[in-house]
Amino acid sequence: MQLHKVIKFIFQISFLLVFSSIFSACTHQQDAKHSPSEDIDKQNVPPSQPVEEAWKLPIKIPEGDFYKIGGWLYDNQLLYITNLGQSSSIYLYDLLTGNSELLFKSEVPIVTLQISPTKKYILVQSSPSTYEGQVTIITPEGSEIFKQSIPSYEMGFEWNPYHESEILISSFNEDWTFQMQLLDIEQSKLTELSIPQPFIKWLGEEEIAFLNWDEASPSLFAPLMRNKLGSGKEEVILNDVLYFSTYQNLLMTITVNDEEKLQATYTFYKTDNKQLYSFSIPHLTMFSSWLVPYYDFNESKGKFITLKPLKSGEADAYSEGFELVSYDINKGSNSIILQGLKNEPILLSPSGEFALYGNRFEKMIDLKTKEIHELVKK
Repeated sequence: MQLHKVIKFIFQISFLLVFSSIFSACTHQQDAKHSPSEDIDKQNVPPSQPVEEAWKLPIKIPEGDFYKIGGWLYDNQLLYITNLGQSSSIYLYDLLTGNSELLFKSEVPIVTLQISPTKKYILVQSSPSTYEGQVTIITPEGSEIFKQSIPSYEMGFEWNPYHESEILISSFNEDWTFQMQLLDIEQSKLTELSIPQPFIKWLGEEEIAFLNWDEASPSLFAPLMRNKLGSGKEEVILNDVLYFSTYQNLLMTITVNDEEKLQATYTFYKTDNKQLYSFSIPHLTMFSSWLVPYYDFNESKGKFITLKPLKSGEADAYSEGFELVSYDINKGSNSIILQGLKNEPILLSPSGEFALYGNRFEKMIDLKTKEIHELVKK
């Protein structure tokens, strides 16, 4: 396998797979999508009592060892994973009562979980063996509604925010060749797809977007393409894009201006390609790519947060720390929340007032008080 393919894969996978829960994270990116109701912001919290004082922390693990936080179910409820021997369990934790409820147990190790945009489904990825991934879909009450084993070395998932019962699944072999499948939860059906790139995001109800990397001529940038599933037709949206993410009726790209090569430019577009908001931050270079710091976006509030380096330079030599900055893409404003942080995954709560932080989401940041709370005893 050529070295540039490995580098490129490592660069992209760190965001797509944690943010959503370790292949997000790989997402990030990645990238987890949020469109919850604002009616659940501070359930059952007395008006005179600050939220952080009402929280019951740290979490007391009922059985096994803490593995990681899986994500927000509501502002006052989290899902977390524990390991005991070869088995794994998913618990629902209520921050206000301090109660942990066993939601799901697997006899094989759970790699990650991802919660669908409106919290209707929970995807559980487990690993019976090195070359097999098991995908299980459960409800927030713990009922199993789908289960399928897929040959794979690594896996990635993208919920369709327009049709929540659909998930794009990328399954990678050890040599990083890949297969793409579309899971329809309602029909309990997996359909193989012919798509040239594995890092796909939903651009519309039946439309996807991807960066069309040229493997024969490695580059830092690639054209951003759109493709209607099943049509076989592709169209260029933008040229020379470093990274991108999509949200419901919104596109975000990261590019570099020829006149400001030391800055990475984040631009938000509406679905008609009309520019909504843009800002630039210093960027850090890697061996054959650029580092994209962890970020998250709360769609209902128009709040984008990212970890921002203080200056440009080489990622391996950089030691200045990162600022956590919040951008309001509707008002065009920004504010610094915290300074001196590490570049680690971050995930906003449904209300956008709190954020999970850390490689295992083991910390919680109150974005108003700017306090960091430990969720689990070290």
